[in-house]
Amino acid sequence: MHVKVLLAIPFLSGLATSLPTARSTSVGPFEVFARREDSDIHLAKISAAKSGLFLQLPKQGASCDRKSDGFATFSLTKDGELYLYSTGQGKVGYITGAQSPPKDAQLKGWLIDWRGDLWFERSNLVACPKSIDGGGGWSIWLRANFPTPAGNKGCIGFSPRTAKVKKPNSCRYTS
Repeated sequence: MHVKVLLAIPFLSGLATSLPTARSTSVGPFEVFARREDSDIHLAKISAAKSGLFLQLPKQGASCDRKSDGFATFSLTKDGELYLYSTGQGKVGYITGAQSPPKDAQLKGWLIDWRGDLWFERSNLVACPKSIDGGGGWSIWLRANFPTPAGNKGCIGFSPRTAKVKKPNSCRYTS
């Protein structure tokens, strides 16, 4: 069993480099890792902490049924819902338990394309360095018309590739 992480994205019209084609609208459980060759984040898996999503996070701080591998597990519903959210400038995060999604958040629109890349409508993701407590880790944002989301510098785009999890670990992530 695993915990569904609620991800809602406010309606942002981001630029897409290509149009994704749906592979399946019901997938799970899966982990996500970054594909960005010749970068510090290439093949880094996504972690969840403090209501945000990160790459190369030193410590996730989740409470899990088994020892945590330090990475978040996700599920995509048959309706294309992935339980995450994004703030006004596109920061991607999550809510836990019975929390409601933020105002103007959109739950539907997620898909995994034929390559296994995760998309929200026509938008992909970017990662910004040194963005949690002034330390390590790269915060994850929705790729939109913000070259420096929330003033972050050095952000780079990446393809969020999914990988099936054979034995998901149920975790409660920090908020």
